[in-house]
Amino acid sequence: MSVLVSAGLPTGMEGLTYPIPFSDPQVMLRIAQHAEKLGYHSVWGNDHMTTQNYVRAEYPVPPRFWEILTTYAWLAAQTTTLRFGTGILVLPMRRDIVVTAKQIATLDHLSGGRFELGVGVGAYREEFEALWPGAKAHRGDMVEEGVRALQLLFSEPECSFDGDYYKFSNVQFNPKPLQPRLPIYFGGNSPNHIRRVAECADGWIPAAIPPVHLKPLVERLHEATAAAGRDPASISVAPQYVVHLGRTDEEAVARYKQSQMHKHLSSLARSTLKDQKGMAMEDINLIGSAETVIEKASRLKEAGVNHFLGLYFAANEVPELLDQMQRFAEDVMPKIV
Repeated sequence: MSVLVSAGLPTGMEGLTYPIPFSDPQVMLRIAQHAEKLGYHSVWGNDHMTTQNYVRAEYPVPPRFWEILTTYAWLAAQTTTLRFGTGILVLPMRRDIVVTAKQIATLDHLSGGRFELGVGVGAYREEFEALWPGAKAHRGDMVEEGVRALQLLFSEPECSFDGDYYKFSNVQFNPKPLQPRLPIYFGGNSPNHIRRVAECADGWIPAAIPPVHLKPLVERLHEATAAAGRDPASISVAPQYVVHLGRTDEEAVARYKQSQMHKHLSSLARSTLKDQKGMAMEDINLIGSAETVIEKASRLKEAGVNHFLGLYFAANEVPELLDQMQRFAEDVMPKIV
C-alpha cells in the first residue's frame, strides 16, 4: 500500500512546539519550499488565535500566531506543486461560516486547487472561551454542523441554513472551490469523528495513536463508511506524529526531550492525548534511529495509515528542522511510501 507523507508548518506553533522566536514569514517560506523540493505531498499548519496558559507561564513575550488561510495564499504564490492543509482549522473560533467558506474557496482558486481542509474543535478550550466569553457550545457538534454548512455552500447555487450554531439565508455563493470535491478531514482523537468522517468527510486526522489502538479504530471507520454507502478505500487515514531522527535511538530520545515539542505533548495530556495516559510519547511517535522509525511507520501502515499527515519535526532551531526534514525524506520516506 502506498502512502503520502506531509510535513508540519509552524503557522501557529511558536511557543508550543518551537521556542520564541522561531516562526516568521521567511521561515515558513523556507520550510514550504524545502518540503516541495524534497517531495513532500503537502504542508499542514495549525490555527491559534490567542496564547495558551502554559505558554504564557513560560514565556515573557507572546508568540506570533499567523492566520493560516492568509499565509497559505502567500505561500501558494511561491510554490508550484506543494499542497496546503489545515491541521486543523478550529471552526468554533470562526463564527461566520459564510466568510470562512469564501476564504476557503478563494484560497483554492488562488492556489490552483492545492488546498485541503482539516477541521476540529481545537485542543485548548481556553482559546474558545477567550474569543467567546460565556458562550455555551458543544464544540464537536459545532464543527459537524459547520462542515454541513460548508458543503452546502460549496455545492448549491443559492442556499439557506438554520442550525444551532450557524445560520444564513438566501446566500448566493460563487465561485465554488476550484476542486470538484475539496478534501475535508475531521481532526481529533474523539471516536465521534469516526461517524462524522464515514458520513460526510474524506479523511480522519488523529494524533499520536499507537498501532495497536489505531487498527481497531480504522476497522470501525471502514465498516461505518461502507454502511453509509461509501467506499472505505476513498477515506484518508491521516494521523499526525512527532518525528526526530538520531544516529541511535538513545540520541533521538534525548534530543526530543530537550525540545519544546516534549513540553507541548505534555500539555495535551488532559485533552487530545488523554487516552494515551501512561504511554511514553517517544515510543508512540516516530522518534529513534532511521531503522527504528521505518519499523514504527511500517506498523502504522499495517494498521491502516495511508497518509502520514503534517509530521511535526522536533527541533529547537530552523536549521535543525530543515535537516530533520531532509533526513526523513532521504532515509525513511523511500522505505515507507
